[in-house]
Amino acid sequence: MERTELEWLHHLISCHDKEKRELERLNSYYEGRQPLSYMAPELQNELEESVRQVVVNWPRLVVDSVEERLDVEGFRFPERAEADGELWRIWQANDLDEQSQQGHLDALVMRRAYVVVGSNADDPTTPIVTVESALDVYAEHDPRTRRVAAAVKRWREGSGGEAVDHATLYLPTVTIWYVKDSGSWVEDPAFPRDQHDMDAVPVEVLANRPRLKCADGTSELADIIPLSDAACKIATDMMVSAEYHATPRRVAFGFGEEDFVDEQGRRLSAFSRIIGRMWATEKSKQEGADVVQFPEADLRNFHSTLEQLAKLVASLSGLPPHFLGQSTANPASADAIRSSEARLVKRAERKQRAWGGAWERVMRLVLRVRDGAWSDDARALETIWRDASTPTIAQAADAAVKLYAAKIVPLRQTRERLNFSQAEISRMEEEDEAAATAAVQRVAGGDVTPLFGPKPTTGIDEVPQGEPDAEPVMAGAASGDAG
Repeated sequence: MERTELEWLHHLISCHDKEKRELERLNSYYEGRQPLSYMAPELQNELEESVRQVVVNWPRLVVDSVEERLDVEGFRFPERAEADGELWRIWQANDLDEQSQQGHLDALVMRRAYVVVGSNADDPTTPIVTVESALDVYAEHDPRTRRVAAAVKRWREGSGGEAVDHATLYLPTVTIWYVKDSGSWVEDPAFPRDQHDMDAVPVEVLANRPRLKCADGTSELADIIPLSDAACKIATDMMVSAEYHATPRRVAFGFGEEDFVDEQGRRLSAFSRIIGRMWATEKSKQEGADVVQFPEADLRNFHSTLEQLAKLVASLSGLPPHFLGQSTANPASADAIRSSEARLVKRAERKQRAWGGAWERVMRLVLRVRDGAWSDDARALETIWRDASTPTIAQAADAAVKLYAAKIVPLRQTRERLNFSQAEISRMEEEDEAAATAAVQRVAGGDVTPLFGPKPTTGIDEVPQGEPDAEPVMAGAASGDAG
């Protein structure tokens, strides 16, 4: 049964509302604003004024370590060695260097991010491309084609009683803008509907780790959040212990509750009798007043627990141990460091493969919006990514030069292996062409030095014509030295 436009709008908004709370929870963990877990509410209320939660923000470390290895450097059409300059111009015009990084980050944290393509009335040759958060956009997939069937974007302008809710509905043939008026959604008169007739929704999904039955992806934090909660609890307990047990504890005999009062005579809580308080009473030792001191507590058990939790995070996330502060007395060698990063690099390469396809579909939409027709060449478009590994400059240069010298790879690919950007490679090729042109011009003028180098000065005269077996005459011998 086909849905009407308003039915699509209400359906997508309802689906989005159901998952927003979970998305906000995932976002709070990345931002380090998660609530404290595993502590009794009574103790938490008692300690609220003196102890705050210690946040061990492993979720941010796990996400950033993968995202830092995801850099798009261009797009290449089939059977072309260089990246396409026009697509890169559109990419740069939409600030997608920055926005793509933010989209990758949000997808790792909140399961997915979205990319929206639209026409540009000010410059028809440069379609507008924006990256959107999953907190604002929701899309539904067609179960047959697994492509986006419809999508909605929501936002609010203003605040308080003057706030106005807006929504944009994206369908395969039309894009419609809505505004909420008296509790009902109506088409926004300020934005006429866009009847694009592309037979495709101009929205693409950057889903993190999608599965066949979970196309919307999975958060990279799913396995890390329980361990992060445990680490925050242990770290907070350590600070509580440092407050109350890390210094020698005392037991007072012969004291009553009336002896523990503040300057105004008000009775103090048991948890308020902390370090630095002076205990005083008018009772004498003969009357039973006495204070006994116990040795301070050892906090090393908290350290070992945190270390064990860090090892579990490293094993689940693929992070090298030194990322989580696990180091030995002897520094690891360069080979050992690269070996420890193998799983992390492979995870980043998997992201590149999945999101490379999404960015290629985005660029096909860009060409469709710009040209008004689908490009057949764009079906085999390739996304160019920066190398996800971190070899040293010397190692990368040595390997690339050896492959080029053996004529295994061409010069342009050698420069790509050295992580030069497409703009830098283009400038290099321009300089190579200019140098070759200048050399040809000098040759045309009779100067062959640029091609063959200067004539060697060996000090040996040429053999006279017709005497191939004659001994060469040394320079200087002809000047009369022989006699």
